[in-house]
Amino acid sequence: MIRTRFAPSPTGFMHIGNLRTALYAYLYAKRNNGTFMLRIEDTDRERYVEGAVDIIYSTLAAVGIEADEGPNEGGPYPPYIQSERKSMYLPYAEELIRLGGAYYCFCSKERLESLTDENGVRTYDKHCLRLPPEEVQARLKSGEPYVIRLNVDPDVVTEYTDMIYGRIAVEGKDLEDNILIKSDGMPTYNFANVIDDHTMNITHVIRGVEYLSSTPKYNLIYDAFGWERPKYIHLQHIMKDAQKKLSKRYGDANFDDFIRKGYLPGAIINYIALLGWSPKDNTEKLSMEQLIAEFSLEGISRSPSIFDEAKMRWLNAQYIRELPFEKFYRLSKPFIAESKAAEYDRELIARLLHGRCEVLSDIPGLINFVEEYELDPADFVNVKWKTDANLARDIAEKFLEGISSKELGVIEKDLLNNTFPVLSDWSEQSLNEYMISLGEKYGWKKGQVLWCIRIAVTGCQNTPGGAAEMLYLLGEKRSIARMKFFCNGR
Repeated sequence: MIRTRFAPSPTGFMHIGNLRTALYAYLYAKRNNGTFMLRIEDTDRERYVEGAVDIIYSTLAAVGIEADEGPNEGGPYPPYIQSERKSMYLPYAEELIRLGGAYYCFCSKERLESLTDENGVRTYDKHCLRLPPEEVQARLKSGEPYVIRLNVDPDVVTEYTDMIYGRIAVEGKDLEDNILIKSDGMPTYNFANVIDDHTMNITHVIRGVEYLSSTPKYNLIYDAFGWERPKYIHLQHIMKDAQKKLSKRYGDANFDDFIRKGYLPGAIINYIALLGWSPKDNTEKLSMEQLIAEFSLEGISRSPSIFDEAKMRWLNAQYIRELPFEKFYRLSKPFIAESKAAEYDRELIARLLHGRCEVLSDIPGLINFVEEYELDPADFVNVKWKTDANLARDIAEKFLEGISSKELGVIEKDLLNNTFPVLSDWSEQSLNEYMISLGEKYGWKKGQVLWCIRIAVTGCQNTPGGAAEMLYLLGEKRSIARMKFFCNGR
């Protein structure tokens, strides 16, 4: 049975690249009826961030990645947190020493720093490998601090086959004798992940391409113990642009940041799936069930992918439009509350915006016009409708004239003959019929009337709805005040 794992370190937020690794490991396992495991690699206590484990869990839950085994789920290979497995690593390292694959190192910090060459590169010189066994035992017995290092034969070429990149070969002289057990007794990543993957029966290791050339070091450990190596699947970088990769160090591509911006988890994970992989038919919008059904290694690219937020915005818009209104309304409330339209009919605003925003954080900018009103004559230039500010003013004046007739009175015969349009009530339907009748009476096209009144009352070229919807949202009093200002103040 195929067994994959996601083994993040709790060092902060969930980076998009890490999330893609988790996704591909999950998809590969599920596509092949295998098991997906979560393991927390927290042995680097200096980089450990409080609360980061919770972020890992909440992120995976938000996007629908469910572990079959893990710290919360349990499973046949507990514990699933590395720091809780500490007692098992030293015996394995000591066995590796007996097998000739590792050795004790007592070198001081000062000596190690002296090994730095003119380029600032520090390479260990195997000094302690040459210590007599008697001296090693004496120093251990005296309680002298030590680390355990991997013993790499510089004359051996180590090779393996990656399922994406094919044959990979690295010469031993290019590999350093990395530390396996630190002086505090904790294992390094280089050692713990090998022991854990073997003892947890992981069959396929999926990780970033940066480990492509260092994987031979892990294979040396497998080989020294006589263990079967797992199969490797290395993934190319996700790039910020053509030159720079997305960097956790600089806060790029934080999953939680995208959630705060108003992206939907389903859209995020859908887009991430396409960063380095594509289905056979190049479909772009895929549910988790579809991703599982379609995922294959043949679709994984060897080339880096550039993170295109504009593309993710477009995809997110598709997800927003498919939301049931009640769910969209619930998700949009915090963003409406942050806008200048917070005192208006929020449900009406949500209905207007449901199919008109790409990201929920667009909402304030789309509706702030309800309190911000500033007109530019250039807004009324429209070639299609042959409109300008003068025509818009004429239309606005006639619009107001019909509304005022309710208060000033209109000759009865004109009403009976329907020679002067009158607004019956302030509803979307009545407003729309009234504006159309204005156009018919004065020879204006429907589009001209609606275009000009919409801009005159909102002061915006782009609005989340047509003229009747905007008039209804603003209400009679505010709409009339704005139309009067436009007619008299320009």
